[in-house]
Amino acid sequence: MTISVLLILSCALLGCVVGFLAGLLGIGGGLIIVPVLSAILLYFEVLADEHVIIVAIATSLASILFTSTSSALAHHRNRNVPWEIAPWVMTGVALGALVSGFMVSLSPVHWVKWTFVISVLLIAIKMVFSSQSSAPDKPRDLPSGPVLTAITTLMGALSAMIGIGGGVLIVPLLSYFSVDMRKAIGCAAVSGIVIALFGSVGYIVSGGQALKLADGFAGFVYLPALFGIVLTSWFVAPMGAKATHYLPVPVIKKVFALLLVVIAGKMLFY
Repeated sequence: MTISVLLILSCALLGCVVGFLAGLLGIGGGLIIVPVLSAILLYFEVLADEHVIIVAIATSLASILFTSTSSALAHHRNRNVPWEIAPWVMTGVALGALVSGFMVSLSPVHWVKWTFVISVLLIAIKMVFSSQSSAPDKPRDLPSGPVLTAITTLMGALSAMIGIGGGVLIVPLLSYFSVDMRKAIGCAAVSGIVIALFGSVGYIVSGGQALKLADGFAGFVYLPALFGIVLTSWFVAPMGAKATHYLPVPVIKKVFALLLVVIAGKMLFY
């Protein structure tokens, strides 16, 4: 096998994992894609080390565009998307992701890496504590539409900066305001499409001068890796969405939180 075929197969295997998680938890899978794809790019010596993390983040966002679309369609069919609040959330994450996509390419690589690691650790801690909570919280009212948009703008910016779909931020936010977990996951899946679309535009435009299409790059997006991930994640995501009705999400959150800690540790050595 040629190196390119092996790379695509590696990314296809990665797509199976992130596709299932996208459907199950409403996340785009970037928390897994970014460090694993960074390792793949380094192993196959695809590009210079200083561009690896940015390319991994950009490619992650581009793949999330497809994975979240597949997941969102499945959640919509299951009536798990709260369309009364989704437009406000989608507007916010779109604004944040568009700005972030341009800004991150101007940031020092070590700053982007530490932002990713710290964010992952905080998310893991949040997942552990939320999964251990057994007593129901007092109902909290959602803020007004414009306020919700302002909050999710910040979330969209951070999500695009570290290459995730936003579900790990949006799901806890909506759950805090007493939105049903399944509907929060459905809203996060829909919002992931917007984050990925606007974030990818920023990375493609800003990376046009640094990397060449002839080498397989659309801006900072590495097309062979994108193809491999989407090849499987599109079909696996609906399986994860269906599994939300059968699998114990609190247990999955604990396992996923542990995985995030391992990923954050690995990321420090890339």
